Amino acid sequence: MRLTLVALCATALPALANDGFGGLSATGLKFDQTEAVAMEEERLFIGLDKISVDYVFRNTTGKDVTGEVIFPLPPVSVWSTYESMMNLPEDLSKADLVDFTAMVDGVPVKVTIDRIAVLEEPWEEGRAASEQYDTPGRDVTAELERFGLPLTLEVDRIREILLALSPEDRAAAKAAGIADFYEGDPAQNVPPDAYGMWSVLTRYHWTQTFPAGKEVRISHSYTNRPPGGLFYWADPPEDYQAYLVDQYCIDEGTSKALMKTLKNPEGDEFGNFGTAWNIAYVLRTANSWAGPIGKFTLTLDKGDTKNVISLCAEGVKKTGPTTFVIEKTDYTPDRDLEVLIVQPMARD
Repeated sequence: MRLTLVALCATALPALANDGFGGLSATGLKFDQTEAVAMEEERLFIGLDKISVDYVFRNTTGKDVTGEVIFPLPPVSVWSTYESMMNLPEDLSKADLVDFTAMVDGVPVKVTIDRIAVLEEPWEEGRAASEQYDTPGRDVTAELERFGLPLTLEVDRIREILLALSPEDRAAAKAAGIADFYEGDPAQNVPPDAYGMWSVLTRYHWTQTFPAGKEVRISHSYTNRPPGGLFYWADPPEDYQAYLVDQYCIDEGTSKALMKTLKNPEGDEFGNFGTAWNIAYVLRTANSWAGPIGKFTLTLDKGDTKNVISLCAEGVKKTGPTTFVIEKTDYTPDRDLEVLIVQPMARD
């Protein structure tokens, strides 16, 4: 029997304020629907800087099951790196943007990293993130190769190659939708410019066998790079903040906590601002395994005692100054996880 495992990462979500940036949030392992392998346990840790997951899988059949374990990051727009709009590492020449590591039964796995270029499809409101990232867009890797363009997010390198193209190749690249060009304005001393229009999809993968009737433990971790931005709050919430109340289940107590942590010592007229981080995690991909998750444990770390956390979940228990735990048995997720973490503005 063969199967495919896919771990998806949610892409840049809408910024939480006018001054925001996108990022790479996270999801769990996705599995093509199977009755062969059950997820007996999932221990998920989500912090501002790190995501880690420990799984226990069991092949419940009498035959070995082999397939490819795949962890793709969401597409990262080359255009966004022109504007420094993404929460990404400084060194964009690296193939691994999140320092991804994996282990199977306690032994490190050699993970293959590959990349493709895609022209992303428009985001559809109301459609599950896990569905949208299955088909991120049209593969244009061959088009990039045609024009000598590398699979990189290094803007200066991309700009240099695009500007060096012949007029014929510029027209062809523009017609293919992978680039756009600005002729410049010599009278205003504005030079010509070029823009890459594609996104880079990075995939981590390895081949995995689940022996018949046996348990396999898979762990993986990576740097969390969530979206965020400047955040303002009012208590009671203003009309335009209603979507935040619904999305993160901000109750009266949390609303007052936000006001307290964001309070400007110079007075309300100067505004109560801070920084917000959004962490989205697609839990429902676990439903593609055989049966429910036997034992599910989620640990959340808000990072600092002054930070405020809010999410829609039942059974949240505070276990430390910054940590919270949710535990479930025979768990079938019926919604995905949206976590809001707000930190006060650093003040002199």
